[in-house]
Amino acid sequence: MVKATDFVSEYKTVGDPGKREKARNWDIAIGLQRVDGLAPSRYLYQVARDNIDGKITHADVAKSLHKYYQTDAGRAEAPDTMEADQVSNRIAELLGNPSFTFAPTTLLSIHEYLFRDSLPDEWVGRIRDKDITKPESALNGDTVRYAWHADIEKTLEYDFDRERRFSYAGLTPRAQAHHIAEFISGIWQIHPFREGNTRTTAVFAIKYLRSKGFMADNELFKNNAEYFRNALVRANYENVNTGVSRTMDYLYRFFGNLLLSENNVLDAGDTHINIANKNLKISDIISDKLDKTTKVFLDTIMPVLQKDSDINAATAMELTGKSAQRVRQLFAALVASGVLVAVGQNKGRRYRLAIAK
Repeated sequence: MVKATDFVSEYKTVGDPGKREKARNWDIAIGLQRVDGLAPSRYLYQVARDNIDGKITHADVAKSLHKYYQTDAGRAEAPDTMEADQVSNRIAELLGNPSFTFAPTTLLSIHEYLFRDSLPDEWVGRIRDKDITKPESALNGDTVRYAWHADIEKTLEYDFDRERRFSYAGLTPRAQAHHIAEFISGIWQIHPFREGNTRTTAVFAIKYLRSKGFMADNELFKNNAEYFRNALVRANYENVNTGVSRTMDYLYRFFGNLLLSENNVLDAGDTHINIANKNLKISDIISDKLDKTTKVFLDTIMPVLQKDSDINAATAMELTGKSAQRVRQLFAALVASGVLVAVGQNKGRRYRLAIAK
């Protein structure tokens, strides 16, 4: 993984405020990839500097990335970095564009622009047409219950209309921050898209805050991307069986730092739940669609997934004593059910919990 570069510090003393703003936008764009465990290539940092210095446009960056991923070096990195590179460039471009319309269609347009080369065409900029689950590491593999797919369009319209009618006049700064947090949390819980929801929500939130004149420390999205995602998860998750209730506390802390210059500690580890029912197996709260054999397999490999974040077939064979063919079948079942995602190809393929994008 490429070590992150702090463009804000690098360009802090530059006299051109336009360059400083571009550096800030690039930092946020790259930092937001962490919500999905993604990191950019070394090459992206090179072309990002050229963009910040005014040597090339974002369109030029896109062309350079396209050429890079046709080279041997680019093809070798592609499974891990191409999406992060493409989406980072587009986030930086959108954040540099002051235009904004407060409407559900803007949310869809942002998603379409960010992911048009990274996700299937039928997913990009389109409201999902099926119900989904997304195992979350902060929930020990359980999922938030998102909006019913048939209700998404109406629910978005309702939330946007209510926010459009809301008056911030007379509210204390803290009350304003809490209301914004609740609105953004509600949009994220709807989860309008199959993938890419958190990054889309974050970009929309930043542009919305700027349009309303909030002086937000948007670098928090870069430095605390995982915390931001987990705070949204905890604001929308409840499970009576495990004794966990919804809480806005984590999101209030984030927006307190974002809008009120508070110094709340934002530790992503603090957002993880502690399961009250110690006898409850991980597979029991992940999915009720798994057969018994697949559940046993999942429970066996789960400690490795939680410790190392991913696992390969060889390790799974060693842990379970199953053949290579059977392990491949079980991994395929878990990927098909949305519990795991496969990363890499052939002998280098690894599997990890399917954290929502």
